[in-house]
Amino acid sequence: MARKQRNLKDMLAEAKNTSELMVDLAYAAIFYDSEDISEEVFRLESRLNELVYDMRTLAILAARSPADAEQMAGILQVVQDIEKIGNAAYDIAKIVVKELGIPPELLHDIPEAEEIPARVRIHPESELDGRSLEEVDLAVETGMRPIAIRSEQDWHYHPEDNHVLREGDVMFLQGPPEGVAELRRLAGARPMQRMPGDDDLGGQLSELERAVDIVIEMKNISEVAVGLAYSALLYDDAGLAREVVAIEGEMDDMRYRLERWVLLAAKHVEDAGRLRGMLHLAIASETIADCAKEMVWMIERGDDVHPVLSAAVGESDELVVKVNVAPDSPADGRTIMDLSLETETGMFPLAVNRGGRWTYRPRDNYVLRGDDALLFTGAPEGFEVLSEMFGQVSGAD
Repeated sequence: MARKQRNLKDMLAEAKNTSELMVDLAYAAIFYDSEDISEEVFRLESRLNELVYDMRTLAILAARSPADAEQMAGILQVVQDIEKIGNAAYDIAKIVVKELGIPPELLHDIPEAEEIPARVRIHPESELDGRSLEEVDLAVETGMRPIAIRSEQDWHYHPEDNHVLREGDVMFLQGPPEGVAELRRLAGARPMQRMPGDDDLGGQLSELERAVDIVIEMKNISEVAVGLAYSALLYDDAGLAREVVAIEGEMDDMRYRLERWVLLAAKHVEDAGRLRGMLHLAIASETIADCAKEMVWMIERGDDVHPVLSAAVGESDELVVKVNVAPDSPADGRTIMDLSLETETGMFPLAVNRGGRWTYRPRDNYVLRGDDALLFTGAPEGFEVLSEMFGQVSGAD
């Protein structure tokens, strides 16, 4: 049976969304030690493989001249990198299924990441029961974005705004740690309890704690690299491309340091085999950053970004927007923490450009100034609130 004909732009947008969903679910599988979630990642990989095959076929058929072939080469490079990001997510999910080992210290520290996975069950007569995602607007209310919903045995990925939540539904979300408490309140769930042993890691585990810190940082930075790469494609920005290349180099150094600390920690751990999962996580994060670097290769060379690429990035489930801080706007002179950007808008600050220099993953105490330019990624619903805070939203440079 012939597959339904689709255009390359729509397939690119779906492939981008699918690979990002796979990464989110893979980390959720680690956090919740869930083979069921890992299996969902494996199913999504099959879907992504079909998309990649169809996109390659369509790109080849569209090349009717040497000039067409050169432009299609750039698209095929991005297609390959999207596929490799999905493969990295697959490898992360396998850590759970293959029982490669994740030390409890890593699970304790995952909440320190800029974005964490969250799972919550909808309780009867809660504020979410019987309401659509559009009505509750979780991205704006909590900063958490739904990545999947399980209704009994049925899974819904990237649920639509008109999806109605029912008691018993289990939601999987991604977002800032500070949004979890409000999310659980809305769902009628009990407040999250501290994990046992949070304060009992012991002095002899200092090497392991350092290794865990590096793994968390590698996770954060790899996600930034991908966000900056997509931003570079959207805005055809050579400066952003250079930042992605710099991040990839930093990731290499971090992996070397991680390997050293894991080896030093092994002598303090009764079962050193449980450290294997950390090494696999680091390799996957490094792979994701490598893919981000490969995506911006065409920009580094000075090639034009194909309109199909920028259009696909602009129409994916998460917006990538550039926002200027207008002087005397509500954001001018205030810190990122003061503005509660993630919980108020559901959008996450990837980087700040001040005087031509980019700072990625700005900390909560970073003070914004008039004429700063920020890159955000997140739910489209938060765009209006964000623009009000900053007083101005600019398009591509």
